[in-house]
Parts: sequence; C-alpha cells; structure tokens
Amino acid sequence: MAEITLQGNPIHTNGDLPAVGSTAPDLRLTNNDLNDVGLEDFAGKRKIISIVPSLDTGVCAQSTKKFNELVARHDDVVVLVVSADLPFAQARFCGAEGVDRVHTLSLMRSRDFAKDYGVLVQDGPLAGVTARAVVVLDAGNKVLYTELVPEIGQEPDYDAAFAALD
Repeated sequence: MAEITLQGNPIHTNGDLPAVGSTAPDLRLTNNDLNDVGLEDFAGKRKIISIVPSLDTGVCAQSTKKFNELVARHDDVVVLVVSADLPFAQARFCGAEGVDRVHTLSLMRSRDFAKDYGVLVQDGPLAGVTARAVVVLDAGNKVLYTELVPEIGQEPDYDAAFAALD
C-alpha cells in the first residue's frame, strides 16, 4: 500500500507499482471501439502507460495532451492513457482536444488493471479510481521506469518518463 495525497490529505492505494526490472502484468482494458485490449496488442513497441483518475479533470486533461505532443517525436513508442472514464467520454475528449497520438483505455469492465498495478485508490473521495502514475515499458514489457505522483493534483515527470526510453 502506498500513501499519496489529494489536496494535501493522505489517501492510499491498494499496493505498489510494478518493480523496475520486472515484467509488467498484462492488462485487459477497453478501447474506444469497445474492444478489450492487452499489452500484446502493442507488441514490438515501447510503451508509456499514463494512469489518470479521469480525463474530466484539468490535470488529467493536461497530462494527456502533453503526452500526445511528446510522443509525436517517437515512432516506436505508444502512450496508453488509462482512466475510469467510459470509452465514449474518452473519445469525445480526444476529439474535442485534438488528441490523436495516444490510445485511451478504460477500466469500464474491470478494476483488475488498477489492482495489478497497485494504483487503485482505497479511501477518500476518489476511492475506486486510480492514482496518477506512469509506467514505462520496453518492447518486451520489461518495466524501465515508474512514478507514482505523490500529490494526485500534480502532473507527472514527462522528461523522466521519456528519458527512461533511452
């Protein structure tokens, strides 16, 4: 269990992020076409998994737009943005904001991803959604870098995430 804060107040996750050097747990999340996808659907690509509570908040929206901008310079990298939002809302957000280089994925059918990656918020007003975190994987799904953002209202360290790919 990890402790983070929400507006300075402590809240807790169900566990810890996958360890650097380990193989990432597979995932089963729902894309905008309502298909379930896993890491195998992005085989051969390095991956940045940006985990956010909801695209309907300013910081989540900003971080998604920033990752969309930064990934344009990396042909062999995919950014997976995971949130509790429904795929319809994710698609609407991407369309309205011109976000076209990231893959939004929903926890709609299961919270297993949040549990497996140790980011399921256990208490406080955001219980049941995810903490803000970043997990970077190589093409073979080995964990290269992780960041559990200590204050849920802060943006992640974009530079460190992309530097882990070098």
